[in-house]
Amino acid sequence: MDTLFSLKVFRQVVQSGSFTRAAEQLDISTAMASKHVSHLENTIKAKLLHRNSRNLHLTEAGEEYYRQCSYALDTLDTAAQKAAGGADTPQGMLRVTMPLWFAGNLIGTWLAEYRERYPEVTLDLVLDNRHVDLIAEGFDLALRVAKTLSPSLIIKPLAQIQFVLLASPEYLAKHGKPQTPEEVMRHPAILPTYTDQRNLEITHRETGEKSILTLNPVIQSDNTLMIRELVRAGAGIAYQPLWSARQDLKEGRLVSLLPEYRVRTEQLNAVYVDRAFLSAKVRSFIDFLNEKISAEGE
Repeated sequence: MDTLFSLKVFRQVVQSGSFTRAAEQLDISTAMASKHVSHLENTIKAKLLHRNSRNLHLTEAGEEYYRQCSYALDTLDTAAQKAAGGADTPQGMLRVTMPLWFAGNLIGTWLAEYRERYPEVTLDLVLDNRHVDLIAEGFDLALRVAKTLSPSLIIKPLAQIQFVLLASPEYLAKHGKPQTPEEVMRHPAILPTYTDQRNLEITHRETGEKSILTLNPVIQSDNTLMIRELVRAGAGIAYQPLWSARQDLKEGRLVSLLPEYRVRTEQLNAVYVDRAFLSAKVRSFIDFLNEKISAEGE
């Protein structure tokens, strides 16, 4: 049995999460896909996957084997592209995971422009605030706002994301608009669970004085879009990335609170697996985001 092809089958099974879907991608039968994985397990004398009729996941040995397998196959693919003169041409499927708040007009416009610039790249975008395992779930790149990340990953800082305090006009008409940090802390808050949500550092724009704003959560969610809808509905105050709230602020659906203060910022990072060759598609996407973010900040 062709061991090199068996490696490709194994990688596709892990990325697809299914023998059936992997077989369809590779145009082989499900039974043949299973035989190729069994061939690898017999060759290395170790079980790579736990599988049953409902799902599958990597064993501890399988995780390391998948990492090395992907590295080897990527190296071979890069060598082949370079030999063919295509190493510098972004092409193929680019799988990216990013926060839910990227689902907005600004980022959508950017991504459409990226596709126009690099028509040979197909984007597979997964918007999720969960920190996925890039290797196990087959992602090329993650955009993450996090202070602690695995040391096995390469981290490229992209931008400082500005957050803003918000409420709906209807909520403020009913409960009054808070004018000071002390007044803000008396209002019910709708907060994210994917970051340190209760205690916000705020800085006075003129004096530079820093203080901690301790919020009172009455609703919490890991979904940025749900938080936005709750704020629009008048359920309380919240804070969100400025990028995701900009359109609502512009059109009057939400109102900024404490404009004389600068609310916390978070570092947005591009994160990818340490590989000897960074593919042209990943490099092009990171460079493109850097370009657009720099222009946005001007």
